[in-house]
Amino acid sequence: MTDIPAAVRTESEPSATTAAPPVAWRWLTTVAGATALLLLAFAGRYGYHRDELYYRVAARHLAWGYDDQPPLVPALAGLADRLAGGSVVALRLPTALVVGVTVLLVGLLTREIGGDRRAQVLAAAVWATAPAVIVSGHLLSTTPFDIACWTAVAWLLARWVRTRDDVTLLILGPVVGVGLLAKSLPVLFLVALGLSIVLVGPRSVLRRPALWLGAAVAAALWAPNLWWQATNGWPQLEMASVIRADADFGGRLGLLPSQLLMLGPPVAALWIAGLWRLLRTPDARPYRFLGVAYLVVLALILITGGREYYPVGAYPALVGAGSMAALGWIGRATGRRRTAWIGAAVAVNGIFTAALGLPIYPARMLPDTPEAAINYDAGETIGWQQLTRTVAGVYDSIPADQRAGVVIMTGNYGEAGAIDRYGPAYGLPRPYSGHLAFWRWGPPPDTATGPVIFLGGTADQLGPFFGSVGLAARIDNGYGVDNDEQGTPVWLCRDPRATWSQVWPRLRHLS
Repeated sequence: MTDIPAAVRTESEPSATTAAPPVAWRWLTTVAGATALLLLAFAGRYGYHRDELYYRVAARHLAWGYDDQPPLVPALAGLADRLAGGSVVALRLPTALVVGVTVLLVGLLTREIGGDRRAQVLAAAVWATAPAVIVSGHLLSTTPFDIACWTAVAWLLARWVRTRDDVTLLILGPVVGVGLLAKSLPVLFLVALGLSIVLVGPRSVLRRPALWLGAAVAAALWAPNLWWQATNGWPQLEMASVIRADADFGGRLGLLPSQLLMLGPPVAALWIAGLWRLLRTPDARPYRFLGVAYLVVLALILITGGREYYPVGAYPALVGAGSMAALGWIGRATGRRRTAWIGAAVAVNGIFTAALGLPIYPARMLPDTPEAAINYDAGETIGWQQLTRTVAGVYDSIPADQRAGVVIMTGNYGEAGAIDRYGPAYGLPRPYSGHLAFWRWGPPPDTATGPVIFLGGTADQLGPFFGSVGLAARIDNGYGVDNDEQGTPVWLCRDPRATWSQVWPRLRHLS
């Protein structure tokens, strides 16, 4: 390498291309494929998640952005809905495939940082059993796409460090651009990587024209979403404050302890060993920036008050390095005991993840399982048809000559999405909501002056809007699952005090 003066050249910036171990293609594709198939096997259990119901409606209002996310995932939801006629399995197919690809990328990243076939397979297996990976990958959500983007970026940068092939820097452009159309979080990883490269190298990558050409491609792909946010008041910045106020696992105080749960407690020692290896081991020094980037990500999330799962995309390099460390630990021992310990840890992690992250129980048993207590998302896939039937019962109680002007208002996008999905079978009108993007798709017409079926809230909260407010029903999912909708009141309101266009600005909410 001739573009870095010897006086500033560090061990983090090797001067020659190094050979990489062979790729364990057969085993990596087996683990990746099995992971995707497992997710698909359970994809049809229970029902839609509230976010998925929201995506379906958002797909009919395609835009370059929404209050809480970029456009890619709603667009995929709309495509799946049109091609497969409302199949939940088809809806979740994209995330299952993305998770499988990410498992493969984790193995390839391990190879780039020096891991042999065994280390590649071990890293892929650890990733395939991680709770944060499987819980998010079981549903259509933005998180698997975000994690895949981070993993691909780490792999491409590690490959560039080893090969100095600038084509990998060009590929970063579309990878990052598409990732940013799924979720904005890759920006966090890019900032962390930039800071870590400045601190520990390889600084020469910052002088490569290919890197900045790739950055221009990423910016061009992301630009329409940025334009939408800018012209609509940057609602995602408003969402950041909502997220800080609604953080799980104790918010900032719980961020660091919760990291032990993201990949699973049984394998926590492995990724911790991987972090140490990246930061302190001489032969991992060229890839030290990946370990430093993880620490920077944690610091940035701690400062901004982000959610506990945000750092997950920074773990693949730690898992790869940890797999190498674990195999080195095995190699220094006699007998098979250490191998058995590692295999058992991965197996227990897989069982732990399946028990808490996949819908393996009959729905009637879910309230009595640890999954209901720990995995919030499991409960949010139960009871949407029952909710719609309850609303339909209230609607049917209204005299037939008054139903033409009935408006259905919901407290959140999940309820609105459920009524949109199942309501037509009961003859229900289109639902409205002030929640997130649903607010932009309203209000009801001012000519709709009939009774209002309102989900959520209290009589005191609704009193300023209506002359008459009466409790008509309460939501019961029929399984005793304590989710956000269980016990929600359904109000029958009459005599509106103002037109919908007048009250609509007051109904907008992000949480």
